[in-house]
Amino acid sequence: MTESAKTIHPFFSEKCILFPVILLSGIGIVMVYSASSAISMETHHTLFYFMKKQALFFGISLCVMFVTASFPYKLYKSIAYIILFAAIALLVAVLFPSLNIKAGGAHRWLSLGGLTFQPAEFAKLALIIFLGYSLSKKQEMIKSFSVGFVPHAFIFGLFACLIIIQPDFGTIVVLGLISWGMMFIAGVKITHLLSPTPLLIPVIYFLVYKVEYRLERILSFLNPWDDPYNTGYQITHSLKAFGSGGLFGKGIGLGMQKMHYLPEPHTDFIFSIIGEELGLIGVLAVLSLYLILLLKGISIAKTSKSDFGAITATGLTIYIGVQVIINTGVALGVLPTKGLTLPFISYGGTSLVINMAAMGILMNIGASQRNEPIV
Repeated sequence: MTESAKTIHPFFSEKCILFPVILLSGIGIVMVYSASSAISMETHHTLFYFMKKQALFFGISLCVMFVTASFPYKLYKSIAYIILFAAIALLVAVLFPSLNIKAGGAHRWLSLGGLTFQPAEFAKLALIIFLGYSLSKKQEMIKSFSVGFVPHAFIFGLFACLIIIQPDFGTIVVLGLISWGMMFIAGVKITHLLSPTPLLIPVIYFLVYKVEYRLERILSFLNPWDDPYNTGYQITHSLKAFGSGGLFGKGIGLGMQKMHYLPEPHTDFIFSIIGEELGLIGVLAVLSLYLILLLKGISIAKTSKSDFGAITATGLTIYIGVQVIINTGVALGVLPTKGLTLPFISYGGTSLVINMAAMGILMNIGASQRNEPIV
């Protein structure tokens, strides 16, 4: 490798991350405009309110990705506990009525100094960094139940307890999949990973079957057409959007489901609007960009020369992949409804900034592996 190649900034050298992220974010800005125009006109008397904010979020997020790509990823090992405690503090702060913002019956947003953000999004990245540090540090005793499994499951449990109060069951599912996926890759025994299984029965009973709206979501998922005007409303209208889009779609701005039919068309169900307006071709193009991004993340994790780099890259890849699978699965009616955004595309500043920060770290891991010794 030439000296000039070695000095290329990770932001520019990791093109298989940079280009998909920029393209997905660009699609997001366009589709946020299309999906939110009716709502924007009604609430803010302009078609461009949400689009302008999303474009601003993208500009800020791109700078954040550049910054996180610039710092050596091993730096996060030394501040893993600081990041972890900051995430816990923010999750606790959102429980205080004077600091939180209530929307849709949930207290998931924090307002400080005029800025509004969602601590649960930061918690995802904080958990990945901490688990990457802790699991890599304990490699020699990773097979031990008390060392390899218990402390990491405890941290997940702490996050889960703080987040369920908000409530945000979807984020807990994502955090669980990230945690167990990273522990599996790090070498934790399968029997240890499966040990909490008996606890899932009472947990599912109290968190799903004893909570009316969650039970309704499960029942409507099993057969949404039984009650298409009530519990099955979201799923049936989402499926109508995909069905009416056909192969090439109706065209950007020409979809009907966003016209006060499909709830949250610019956030949770923006993939449905893509299906309606861009058709099967647009859907496959978006999924192909995600696939390129995820394959690159897997490649970086497999070839990283340090345990911390490999485990952290795995967590970052799972983080994006799980959210894509859940969001698209919900929109297509193959998973129960969950309030999760589509990475880089759905409207929202916090999720976009954190997603881009995560990709910046992944960039640095990928670029660093060419110059670091095996550890």
